[in-house]
Amino acid sequence: MFTKDLTKRYDGRAVVDGVSFEIPKGKVLSLIGPNGAGKSTVMGMISRLVAGDAGLVDFDGREIRKWKSRELSRRLAILTQTNNVQMKLTVRELVSFGRFPYSGSRLTAEDEAIVDRSIAYMELEDMQEQFIDELSGGQRQRAYIAMVIAQDTEYILLDEPTNNLDIYHATNMMRIVRRLCDELGKTVVLVLHEINYAAFYSDYICAFVNGRIAKFGTVREVMTKENLSQIYSVDFEIMEIDGKPLSIYY
Repeated sequence: MFTKDLTKRYDGRAVVDGVSFEIPKGKVLSLIGPNGAGKSTVMGMISRLVAGDAGLVDFDGREIRKWKSRELSRRLAILTQTNNVQMKLTVRELVSFGRFPYSGSRLTAEDEAIVDRSIAYMELEDMQEQFIDELSGGQRQRAYIAMVIAQDTEYILLDEPTNNLDIYHATNMMRIVRRLCDELGKTVVLVLHEINYAAFYSDYICAFVNGRIAKFGTVREVMTKENLSQIYSVDFEIMEIDGKPLSIYY
């Protein structure tokens, strides 16, 4: 999967400007950058939720706009920042939505087994009959991830998965992201504001500034004092924990 010359304008201003990069298969790729850098818009264009003005997204040899929705939803799943479910749903009912691209509303025995495994993977067995609006923020995020796992796609796109979570639940969420790649073989692309989470849990980082790619590479290639200072316009120092470069800014 790759993008070529992606461009998006609002009121004549380019918020995404000629963005081209390849998504490494079977890896975790984090999109980082200051507010307004264009990373969430790029995520929306990759997932077909945002229509681009120019450029293309090539998904398995075909422009992503040419995929049929149901066919694409068996290959690619996205979890956006706002996942406000208006219906009164239990955790199990929510996770079951992940099987809709395959069986619609009539779940088969195989679908039910996949839902069971997804709930167990996210350790939600004891609360699967609870309503979503009764859960804490961290529990609710785990339920949405379980739904994505049940969808059983190659690619998983997560826009700010740690948003509004405290440090405990945010760290657990990033551990789950890493497991999706390492244990389930998924290709995960996520938008993150917290660059140390990106550094510690990603394989690759794509940094945006003013709608363009400022740096793309492995964590070690991108997470340098010089790069981060240029991207965020503040001074950084780099330290290492468990062989991973982490940043301190001042």
